[in-house]
Amino acid sequence: MTKSSSLSRREFLRMAGLGTGALVLAACGKALPAKATTPLPATALPLPDGSDVMIDLTAAPGTANLLPGQATRVWQYQGQLSQGAASSLQTIPDSYLGPILRLQHGQNLKLRFSNQVPDASIVHWHGLSVPDAMDGHPRFAIPQGQTYDYAYRILNRAGTYWYHPHPHGRTGPQAYYGLAGLLIVSDNDEAALGLPSGEFDLPLVIQDRSFDSQNQLVYVADTMNGFFGDQVVVNGQAQHTWKVQARPYRLRLLNGSNARIYKLAWDDDAPFTVIATDGGLLAKPVQRTYITLAPGERVELWADFSTYQPGQEVLLKSLPFSVSTGMMGGMMGSSSGLTNGAALDVLKIQVEPAAGGPFPGLPERLSAPGFYAEQDAVNRRNPRQVTLAMQMVGTLNGRTFVMDEVASDEKVRLGNLEIWEFYNSEGGGMGMMGGGHPHPMHIHNVQFQVLERQIDRQNRQEYEAISAGFVDDGWKDTVLVWPGERVQVLVRFENFAGLYLYHCHNLEHEDGGMMRNYRVES
Repeated sequence: MTKSSSLSRREFLRMAGLGTGALVLAACGKALPAKATTPLPATALPLPDGSDVMIDLTAAPGTANLLPGQATRVWQYQGQLSQGAASSLQTIPDSYLGPILRLQHGQNLKLRFSNQVPDASIVHWHGLSVPDAMDGHPRFAIPQGQTYDYAYRILNRAGTYWYHPHPHGRTGPQAYYGLAGLLIVSDNDEAALGLPSGEFDLPLVIQDRSFDSQNQLVYVADTMNGFFGDQVVVNGQAQHTWKVQARPYRLRLLNGSNARIYKLAWDDDAPFTVIATDGGLLAKPVQRTYITLAPGERVELWADFSTYQPGQEVLLKSLPFSVSTGMMGGMMGSSSGLTNGAALDVLKIQVEPAAGGPFPGLPERLSAPGFYAEQDAVNRRNPRQVTLAMQMVGTLNGRTFVMDEVASDEKVRLGNLEIWEFYNSEGGGMGMMGGGHPHPMHIHNVQFQVLERQIDRQNRQEYEAISAGFVDDGWKDTVLVWPGERVQVLVRFENFAGLYLYHCHNLEHEDGGMMRNYRVES
């Protein structure tokens, strides 16, 4: 018998610590040719009876009460659990975000995606290592009315991952109008640490949006700069105030915006204690006075609200910074919202008295990440170069996206450890094309280590205003590359051969062609 995935608001807050929200609908795009339902592959490994999780996930139009007055039209993921623990799928009350998938390392996930929006779509599991047919490549996008079956084993360590659409040319509007959700992986090593859990483990999805006078979402597809809204929604809710107890919490932050970079800080200048990044827990906690979070990046915080008195309020905000995109960038900027780097209020927190105790303490050691050794890279003397540039549209090594194309320098060997160097060739200059665009670079199917950053002199002043907020200590799948910056990452291509993507996670840049295939050859 099929089990409902819906929880009451009180039950959800008790189990997941999430708040409320809601959001939107996009213009229809041209559907791709029809594709038959994909058969379940043989890559899912058997586990004991009852450990598999089976979910039906549907993308469909809907409405949400986001602002006072008229409901907002949205597209949203809706889930139904047919096998597995009830906690495996958690609906966020009053939100346009998709349900949270909570899975264990080693579990098999079988998921049937049904596309009921009038636009070709497919689901990408951001940060997970999965077979190429399971990764959400746009060549597998299905039109309205069809289904696509996923089956894969959860190989990743505990961490905060997420899922979103990945059709070519339509990822930006589909994600903007509501198609996104969290996928949280747990494992035994994490559980042994006794970190805050249940209602004290709070995922926070940060996005920027713009609304018209009728409460409908406004979207402008700007492939030069990206879309920037004029207000922040958290977990799909605008004008949000969160009530917490005066005790430690685990905060999982995802930048789910299309293009906006956040420079996050508390309004009382309290430091952040970071315990995890994209690919899970750090070896030990690190502190930052602020955090720079680009689209697609995640960070987890240990936040001890016992340092505040009951009744006190604290504001999470995004501090202002400069991004000089030049005259052409200004002329082609989004007309609907605030520019990238504008000051924004993100989330207000009200502290209430704590119930119970004792409370968990911050561990001195968190995890053993199992890092690679740089000297073992097969190309340590000649890193693979990827040059990022805007030539009216974004390019990678001078190329734009072609559905099945793989260049000779975009092939890697299964099992190899490599150094990739992303070089953002934009920056500086006083002409029409002066300035540059930051590019958050994402590689599918892998987690990597950030080895080195180098910034040129021309862009150093703007860079130094945001660079102290990077957290490069742990595993990453998305890394911000500033204009004039070179970033080297160490990555092993393990688990699966096949065709995968690397691209800028500014979704409008991606939709405009700043994306390429790479092939893992066995």
